[in-house]
Amino acid sequence: MPNHRIAVAATCLILFTSSVFAAKPTGKPSVYKTVDDRELKLYVTKPSDWKPGDNRPAIVFFHGGGWVGGAPGQFTEHSKHLAEHGMVAIQVEYRLLDRKNNDPPVICTEDALDAMRWVRSHANELGVDPNRIATGGGSAGGHLAAYLGTVDQKDQDVSTKPNAMVLFNPVYDNGPDGWGKQRVKDRYKEFSPAHNISADDPPSIVFLGSKDNLIPVSTAKRFQEEMQAAGVNSELRVYEGQGHGFFNHGRDKNRWYNETVQEMDKFLGALGWIPANSK
Repeated sequence: MPNHRIAVAATCLILFTSSVFAAKPTGKPSVYKTVDDRELKLYVTKPSDWKPGDNRPAIVFFHGGGWVGGAPGQFTEHSKHLAEHGMVAIQVEYRLLDRKNNDPPVICTEDALDAMRWVRSHANELGVDPNRIATGGGSAGGHLAAYLGTVDQKDQDVSTKPNAMVLFNPVYDNGPDGWGKQRVKDRYKEFSPAHNISADDPPSIVFLGSKDNLIPVSTAKRFQEEMQAAGVNSELRVYEGQGHGFFNHGRDKNRWYNETVQEMDKFLGALGWIPANSK
């Protein structure tokens, strides 16, 4: 990537990180992991008619911020919306990388795996169907959501693979020509969802702006084509003229939030997870 494109991408990511995390996470916090005396939390939003013993579909959201910024809260409105339609929605706090170095996102992926493991192993307590748990996320959070769905883990007592993926401008190509290559370097196959597509991956929907400075439309189309070639349902929605983070609640009087949420609902409705006529 030429230097000017790096600068544009960095500026875009800083603006994205600083502008979308004012919302507070809703729902009851639960500690899923303690690292170096720091408690990492999940924020669980349940439907108003939730009761013990329920068997609800769920979604686990990861916030964006380039692996170096952000906090739970980006998907608060999504969580409340899906809870209104019967799902349990969970927002994840995960450790961030140091901006001053170029470490690969090992701690981010470790926390994502542990969060998903905790959710599935506590499915009864959460009133969640362990066979209907989606991951969702935006930007670097979209990477983590897609990482769980594509990068296979070995010798797991509790599976961390989701049953569906809802991905908002995910930086899911971390290869030599993709995003994050300065951190993953030649280890990209360990982290890059686009380089780990297989027939056992879950169905997905991807939302992307046509003028996203971090993710070319060609990358999203290639991901979709390779997923479909593997026999996996993969949907792509491209929004003309929109840049990175266009989907966030509060942007453009919620036009794109509303449009992408409507398509998310159709995707989840087709899976039978929420009523097909949800609005």
